Amino acid sequence: MRQVTLFLNGSPKNGKVVAAYGSLSDLLSVASSKLGIKATSVYNGKGGLNDDIVLIRDDDVLFLCEGEPFIDPQTDSKPPEGLLGFHTGQYFTTTRSTLDIGVWGNKQDHRGAFSIDQSPEYLEPILNYLHHGQLIINDGIDLLGVLEEARFFGIDSLIEHLEVEFVRFLPATPTKSELKLTELYRCLQRMHKGCD
Repeated sequence: MRQVTLFLNGSPKNGKVVAAYGSLSDLLSVASSKLGIKATSVYNGKGGLNDDIVLIRDDDVLFLCEGEPFIDPQTDSKPPEGLLGFHTGQYFTTTRSTLDIGVWGNKQDHRGAFSIDQSPEYLEPILNYLHHGQLIINDGIDLLGVLEEARFFGIDSLIEHLEVEFVRFLPATPTKSELKLTELYRCLQRMHKGCD
């Protein structure tokens, strides 16, 4: 009898130590039960597909899968750079480095999307700004909403840029607009502080 440690394909965690005896089919059956999958293939730690139980040695580390190719747990242990985000029914993608301005305590949904409690239409221009350094705001997006999101995230360079845009935007605003004069006053005060 040989003792082996079984892991899910690509995972270096939550291994199960089992006895390897009988046929490869017997091992796949035990692995399916222990790991909660329908194991169809066995790989060794170097990614070699094992098709015979006599090739398995005592204390081998084996990776079980349901037919997918081998995933090296060494390279897969680092979190992916790409992130899928979700807010109010909309998914969006960004990168870890774009959002890495502090520790996020947000939850992830079943697809791995980080739930960010911010408005996606205001968040999109911010993500684009962080990605390529230019502020692009589509028609129908309120500058004030984007400004408040930038303040929430503490992105000073974007806050300054938006305040200048906000002041520049004021003369072109129709008089019936719901533009808040207190916000304009706040922007002008911040801009004036830099002149002292």
